[in-house]
Amino acid sequence: MAIDFRPPVAPRVPATVPSLRVAVVGTGGWGEQHARVFADRTDTVLCAVVGRDAGRTRARADAYGTTPYTDLDTMLEAERPDLVTVCLPNEEHFGPTLQLVRHGVPLLVEKPLVFDLGQADTLLAEADRSGAFFAIDLNHRYAEPVLRAKRLLDAGDLGDVVFATWRFGGEPNFGTSPHANLVETQVHGFDMLEHLCGPVVSVMAQTYDGARAGVFTTIAVALELASGAVGTFLGTYDSSYAYPDAQRVEINGTAGRLVIEDTVRRLVLSRPGDETAQVWQAGYFDDEARSFHNTFDRHVDAVLAALRAGEEPPVHARAGRRALELAHAVVRSAEQGVRVRTEPREPVG
Repeated sequence: MAIDFRPPVAPRVPATVPSLRVAVVGTGGWGEQHARVFADRTDTVLCAVVGRDAGRTRARADAYGTTPYTDLDTMLEAERPDLVTVCLPNEEHFGPTLQLVRHGVPLLVEKPLVFDLGQADTLLAEADRSGAFFAIDLNHRYAEPVLRAKRLLDAGDLGDVVFATWRFGGEPNFGTSPHANLVETQVHGFDMLEHLCGPVVSVMAQTYDGARAGVFTTIAVALELASGAVGTFLGTYDSSYAYPDAQRVEINGTAGRLVIEDTVRRLVLSRPGDETAQVWQAGYFDDEARSFHNTFDRHVDAVLAALRAGEEPPVHARAGRRALELAHAVVRSAEQGVRVRTEPREPVG
C-alpha cells in the first residue's frame, strides 16, 4: 500500500447543521486551545468559559466574546451546553469531572483522566449510569503520521509486528505526585502503543529520581504485547522539547519498519533490504498537518461527528483509565522489581 502524499484539505465552510453550544472549563494554556477551537468553528458556539479565578476567567471570556462563570452549576443552568470540555491542572480533574458526569452532560476531558484508579472507576461508573458521552483528548492519535501509520498497520503492510519503541521527553511539569511524568505525560505513549500495536500484557520497569529525590522523572519499561511482540518505552522529564527527535515511535515488522518523528514532523517507511525509504512530511503550504495543536482540531472533528450521530466517542474516557492502569503497573514493577501482568479487562476504544 503506497503512502498518499497529498496533504489533507479542510476549507472553512458555513455550517450545514445547527451549531452546538460548547462550554470550556479551565483558563490555562491548553484551555486556550479549547477556547480557540470552539470559538473559531462555524458549527459550534463557545457559550461559556468557567474558571476559578474571576479576573482570569473574565479576561479569557472577553478575549473570545463569551460569558465567564466561576460556578459550574450556575453555568449549566444558564447556558445549557451541548458539550463541556474540561482542561484543568493535572491533579485537579476528579471533582469537577465528577460533578459534570453526574449532570449527564456530554464531556470531552483532557488527559490524564485522574491519578487514582478508584477515582477513574467512579467516573466511568457514573458515566455508565447517566449514559453520558465521555471522551478524552488523546490527540496524538490524530497526527498525520500516526493516522498514516495506523492505516499501514491495519492493512498488514508491515507484516507481523516484532517490536515497538516509544520515546518521549521534555521539560518537567511537576505536581504533588512523584509519578507525574508517568501519569500525565506518558499517557500518550501507553495509548499510542496499544492503539497501533494492540494490548500490552506485561511490563517490567526501571525508574530514575536523581534529578529530584523521590520524584521519578525518567522511566524505562520493557513491554510484552498480546501479539507476542516486545516493546521498549522511555519517558523522561530530564530532557527538553527543544531537542530534535524529542518524540519517536518505531515499529518494526517482518515486512518493514515505520518511524514517526516528533509526532507531526515525519513518517518514514522502510522495507527489508531496500536502502530507499518512503517519507511523508508536510509540504510547503501544509501548515495544518505540521502543527501539533491542530491534532486537537482534528480530534474535535471526530468528537463532534460522534456526538451528533449519537455514537460513542472516538476515544472514550476508558482509554484514559487504561493508560492509568498501565502507569500503576509500571510503578508496582519498579517498586517490587517484578514483571506485572497488564491484560486489559475490557476493550478501551
